[in-house]
Amino acid sequence: MKAMIVNQYGSVDAFEAADIPKPSIKDGHILVKIAATSINTVDTMIRQMGADLPLSPAAPALLGMDFAGTIEEIGEGVTDYNVGDEVFGCAGGLADLPGTLAEYIVADANLLALKPKNISMREAAALPLVGITAYEGLQRAGISAGQSVLVHGGSGGVGHVALQLAKHYGANVFSTGGGDTQLSLIESLGASPINYKTETVESYVQKHTDGAGFDIVFDSVGGANMTNSFEAAALNGQVATTVAMTELDLTTAHFKGLSLHVVFMLIPMLHNYRREAHARILSDLSKIVEAGGVKPVVDDSAFTLSEVSKAHALLESGKALGKVVVTV
Repeated sequence: MKAMIVNQYGSVDAFEAADIPKPSIKDGHILVKIAATSINTVDTMIRQMGADLPLSPAAPALLGMDFAGTIEEIGEGVTDYNVGDEVFGCAGGLADLPGTLAEYIVADANLLALKPKNISMREAAALPLVGITAYEGLQRAGISAGQSVLVHGGSGGVGHVALQLAKHYGANVFSTGGGDTQLSLIESLGASPINYKTETVESYVQKHTDGAGFDIVFDSVGGANMTNSFEAAALNGQVATTVAMTELDLTTAHFKGLSLHVVFMLIPMLHNYRREAHARILSDLSKIVEAGGVKPVVDDSAFTLSEVSKAHALLESGKALGKVVVTV
């Protein structure tokens, strides 16, 4: 089958066209003909860092995590799917799991679900990693109707799903962005936009919560921005972040009695730990999408499998609006 592999980690031009064996079906797995895959920040990190990142596969490596496609074969023990079903998931591209920059993947049935019927393959391929991350963060933070929720980075991959999910759950949603295009997207998705470049944390907390702070802060920016999240959170509030690899003073979090949730959605894939939770989340997300609660935002760019280097370059440029998707 056709694939794009990395023989030597590093630059955006590391991908090379290759003809590799089509994977064989195995128990508990499903053979999927891939229609589309999306590029995530973690994909670019693996390509750049290689062995310096513990979750990177050994070279030559087949990267890519998200996919949408059609089932061609079903392994022993799988009972919930049929040949011809359209599915989506996040199932490879790290450690010993072959990725999605290829025509086929043999995916663990616990890492996928039936694709939402009302969106395209490209849109479905954009959703798994960011959707699971957003869903997990909000659920762990105890999202409920009537709460005030702040999403940092609401025009990004995880952020644009998190704010839609929070709105779906009945929360009053606010989100930060850094430019007119980002703020317009945030508003179009149902959240009140906040320009973090012109508004201080103190000012928007006062403006939107009368100084009380937000019940939940979902921080898809993380790192040093977590300090802003702590400042923006209410007393005994909840902070969920996707980027916690940083040294940070927790004094504000302590005196506010905050709960911090670190979301690392790759754990089930890396450790074969509770993978069925991902199937359940994806199935729930599919229903929410079909009900109109979430609409994946896909960048207008169009890339084929052979153009994956260009797709990586676009994501790294910071100029993409929504998810970058590659058609296989």
